[in-house]
Amino acid sequence: MILAEQIGLLRGGRPLFSDASFAIHPGWHVGLTGNNGAGKSSLFSLLLRELQADTGSLSRPAGWVVAHMKQEVAAVDRSALDYVLDGDAEWRQLDNQLNDLDALDGIAMGNVFASYESIDGYTAPSRAAQLLAGLGFSESDMQRPVAAFSGGWRMRLNLAQTLMCRSDLLLLDEPTNHLDLDAILWLEDWLRAYPGTLVMVSHDRDFLDAVVEHILHVAQGTITHYRGNYSTFERTRAERLAQQQQAFDKQQLQVAHLQSYVDRFRAKATKARQAQSRLKALERMTLSAPAEIESGLDIRFRAPDRLASPLLRLDEAAIGHSKTPLINDVDLGLYPGARIGLLGPNGAGKTTLVRALVGDLPLLSGTRLISEHTRIGYFAQHQVDHLDASVTPLVLIQRLSPKVDELTLRNFLGGFGFGGDRVCAEITPFSGGEKARLALALIIWQRPNVLLLDEPTNHLDLALRHALLVAIQAFEGAIVLVSHDRHLVSVTCDELWLINSGKAERFDGDLDDYAQWLRAWRAKQAATGGAGSVVPVAEAAAAPASLPEAAAIAATTTPKSAAQAPEAPEAMVAKKPVRSADIRAAQKVVARTEQTLADAQLSLERLSATLSGSTLYEPANSAELAEVLQKQKAAQQDLEQAEAEWLAASELLEQLNT
Repeated sequence: MILAEQIGLLRGGRPLFSDASFAIHPGWHVGLTGNNGAGKSSLFSLLLRELQADTGSLSRPAGWVVAHMKQEVAAVDRSALDYVLDGDAEWRQLDNQLNDLDALDGIAMGNVFASYESIDGYTAPSRAAQLLAGLGFSESDMQRPVAAFSGGWRMRLNLAQTLMCRSDLLLLDEPTNHLDLDAILWLEDWLRAYPGTLVMVSHDRDFLDAVVEHILHVAQGTITHYRGNYSTFERTRAERLAQQQQAFDKQQLQVAHLQSYVDRFRAKATKARQAQSRLKALERMTLSAPAEIESGLDIRFRAPDRLASPLLRLDEAAIGHSKTPLINDVDLGLYPGARIGLLGPNGAGKTTLVRALVGDLPLLSGTRLISEHTRIGYFAQHQVDHLDASVTPLVLIQRLSPKVDELTLRNFLGGFGFGGDRVCAEITPFSGGEKARLALALIIWQRPNVLLLDEPTNHLDLALRHALLVAIQAFEGAIVLVSHDRHLVSVTCDELWLINSGKAERFDGDLDDYAQWLRAWRAKQAATGGAGSVVPVAEAAAAPASLPEAAAIAATTTPKSAAQAPEAPEAMVAKKPVRSADIRAAQKVVARTEQTLADAQLSLERLSATLSGSTLYEPANSAELAEVLQKQKAAQQDLEQAEAEWLAASELLEQLNT
């Protein structure tokens, strides 16, 4: 059992907890909630024994194996499968010994084989592959080096490695941040079946409801235990706060009555004794505190200047990258008040469709009709990465509206939590949540009448997610939403569209129906040799860039199995035949990435030529210089990403040709 007894913790001279006590019994699944800065991460550090409480004690069983998801992963050359297998430290040690049997005598060799069998070591590569498939990796991805994946996919590798550990205590901090909905549904099933003790921080209320049966709420220096899932916690806490406020109000009336009597009769000889008695009663009274409600942000979309009907339409649109359509025959109209949620497996084309609506991605065929009054607000998955972090929130919004007075801009940003000195602070050290909040503020300031939101809740805590939900409900324009936050989708969206197998069609059902559809789709993919949630080979050339493009090819070849023991031939997987279609698809990816490399290099050369001019460095041109430097940084990142994709595609093509 984990037992905290009157723990107190100071951070930066500020008390996070004071006399906090709680107990977590073996096998409990616990959700850790509270506003940002309340102390959730510090409590994790206490559980990991990275911190010591300033007062009190926090204990856990000495023999427990603890698994904790790392927040970063180095760009190593190990394959994804090997990296995940490293999560089981005992298995890795025994496997290394099995690969060097000459160093063991007979007794030691027998002990190693016995231990290997006792931990079910022969199935470890298969279990690791299942974890990776559940989190959206294809069979070909499993043999690719960790360094070839983007940051979000490396976080998925960290999660898979953590789940691979045969742990007694599992600590997860925002495990759904880099997952899409189908991976979240898979993770829910996995965590529900986890037999150990789970302590988890998450801002996804539906995910918490599905996985945990206890809540530890960190607020105002205390840690309070609630039985039940997150929805039960919200109801119970609201009732407690109402009772606390009611008791406070009642006591204040009593205090006012006693004080009034004392004030009136203290000077009268006939009433002095009674007045003195009531004064002593006031002094002895333990005053109740008023209920303290954690303040949230009040996000409101500014009313659009004008609306049109329709605001935006796609007619018979073919959408994709290069010349290969990922989605065909799309007929989608956006009218004022439309609320559309996009569903579909990873790689099916949700982000691709959103980019086509924005106009970033030209249609391969069909028409895109947009009203002259339409103003699009687009929040992309990686919006926070494109903010100019070298300046302040005030500077960013002044760039959008240089003629608006500073007081108006300050008041607007203050509504998003950027008040006081924060509005003039450099963005670089801002947290992910603050950057996401700022990105939303910049979009809202421009009065859009069409909102295209691609995973807007990443980095947002529960309070800010609720504020966004309320703002979306009151928005007068049209909204298209891609989000793994099921609560946000279910409350705000009137229509659901399913993107799959090259089609975009209305989905006749709710999110529970979609979860059932997704499980059936996964089972069908597994039965037909598909890989998790990866698009078919014919669509691979048009896969979006959430993974490097070569990784999006659902390869029909199975890579060599990882580090199998000699006694486990049944774990080996037979290699499937290579089809000419696979080679052609890989060739297309190579050709496309070569063109991307050339374009990125040309862009860098043009920016370098611009930076060589002397006038750009004059004080009056400081804003333009900062913008060019930011573009140069982005172009360099694009070049590095294109190089990684080209290398992966070339290696895959070489494998297919051998």
